[in-house]
Amino acid sequence: MSKLGSALQRLIGGSSVALILLVPGLAVAAPPQSPPGDEEPPPPSTDLDAEVLRQLQERLDALEQEVEELREERDEAQEAAAAASEKADAAAEAAARAGEQAAAVSAIEASKEKEEEPELDVQDKAFVDAQRPPNYADGFHFGSYGRVVAAGDLRGRPGRDADIVARGSRFDESTYAELELRREDYWEATGAYTRIVSTVAFSHPIFHYNGEFDAKLALRNLYIEEVGLGAKNLSFWAGSRMYRGDDIYVLDWWPLDNLNTIGAGLGYQFSTGTFLKVHGGVQQPNDPFYVQTVLRSPALDQAGETEVAVLDRQKIVTSYKLGHVFMGVGESGGVKLVAYGETHHVRAGQRELDYREFEEVPADSGFVAGGEISLFTGKRSTHVNAWVRHAWNLAAYGDLRAPTQLAADNTTKGARELIVALGGNYEYKFFGLMGGAYFRRFRNASEALDFNDLNEGIVLLRPQIWIKNIAGVALEGSYQIQQRGILTGLEADADPAPVVGSLGRVGIMPFWAPNGRGSYARPHIRAYYMLTVRDAGARSLYAVDDPFSVRGVDHLIGVGAEWWFGSTSYFRD
Repeated sequence: MSKLGSALQRLIGGSSVALILLVPGLAVAAPPQSPPGDEEPPPPSTDLDAEVLRQLQERLDALEQEVEELREERDEAQEAAAAASEKADAAAEAAARAGEQAAAVSAIEASKEKEEEPELDVQDKAFVDAQRPPNYADGFHFGSYGRVVAAGDLRGRPGRDADIVARGSRFDESTYAELELRREDYWEATGAYTRIVSTVAFSHPIFHYNGEFDAKLALRNLYIEEVGLGAKNLSFWAGSRMYRGDDIYVLDWWPLDNLNTIGAGLGYQFSTGTFLKVHGGVQQPNDPFYVQTVLRSPALDQAGETEVAVLDRQKIVTSYKLGHVFMGVGESGGVKLVAYGETHHVRAGQRELDYREFEEVPADSGFVAGGEISLFTGKRSTHVNAWVRHAWNLAAYGDLRAPTQLAADNTTKGARELIVALGGNYEYKFFGLMGGAYFRRFRNASEALDFNDLNEGIVLLRPQIWIKNIAGVALEGSYQIQQRGILTGLEADADPAPVVGSLGRVGIMPFWAPNGRGSYARPHIRAYYMLTVRDAGARSLYAVDDPFSVRGVDHLIGVGAEWWFGSTSYFRD
């Protein structure tokens, strides 16, 4: 700009005379002073040396050329500066995009590997019960678990659960789905988070199977939970909730704690890695042990009859969990220890034997003591969990089940259940191995052995390989055994012995995996085949004319899908 200004200054100043001479409107000399009198002044002289004019013209042309060159240089400099600015902006934008992509990739990998902790106000997030629920975030969210199955037995019959133990293979599970809608908020006034959850579940059969415009559904969750109100590591919840801990995936089972109650609970996460959870709720299974209604005349001799609840008692359930997570095993692994307990209690009541004749129903109670030890690497969901659980009296009959075969005093005193279980997962490159096993011993409250008294157990392994990141093949084998309290060999000279049945199962499952490798990566679209071989003892556990009572070999073939995403039912609380 300075060069251009100097050139223009020289052009204007140094050529003023030439400009005056060359431009007609300016080539007029200043008027001379009028002499005294009436004499007209002589005309001005217009003579100019031709050589001087030529030199001035050449100088003017040279200056104009210099100005044009300087203008071109200025325009090129401005264009270069603009291009450099655009490149800098593009580089900054690309860097920002790269940072966002890297963050997104890290978030996806963390979600797959379950190696990150929630962004909650916890001093050491690695200690949050060794579980990894998603972060709280404002707004509405949708989550779901589901499986849809189409299967048969190669003989025209539908697929059917062929396990003889209570918790067996997932291969022959039926259609089931959960749809969850929740609202999450952060409240600036208190610094607290809230989560409101509603989960509706649907089970088989569905419309496309039986053609009935109806559904079997249940409300599995309906509760509100808050975190950070009053203390940043304190949480409360109240409502109707599936309340459970760690599971064995291949057996679809929570061996230690799996409660379904209407109630409330609280938890506290200590910065040292210790956590505490307490819960209480009520249940009333639809069974005469809890409820009896009779018909009576309405008040004031009104016409008709009305139902009156003679026996109407609830079961009160409480649970207590104390645990600690030790980090620093390997690069990112750790150990989790859990101590667990439950209490079950019902109040006394009365039951009608005949019209206006009643008997007293005694109060009843029970309790559970158990524990868990978990080893985890923090990489690719590799872990091993071991549980032990012992339940007595009313608690031995489990969650949402009414007791049978009572003691002589009409209580559950003497009932007991022992469970020892093991489950885990291992992954390395394209190979994975999942497994589960348990032993269960149950005795009801009656002194004599009966069909409901049993010992049972299963060992199940599922090795699998992934083909690139799009597909895989899983193999599964299990051995199951069950002993019932019914005696055989009652003939003369025969030794009585309980009924024992066993079976073996082998299956294969090719699958498509849109979410890539990982034993817990879903969704899956798959096909499967399972062969079941049962002995005479296993066949004797079924009713007369039941196909399983006569078949020593059975087949199961089917196709299906399974998915889960964003569902609090599987956050492992």
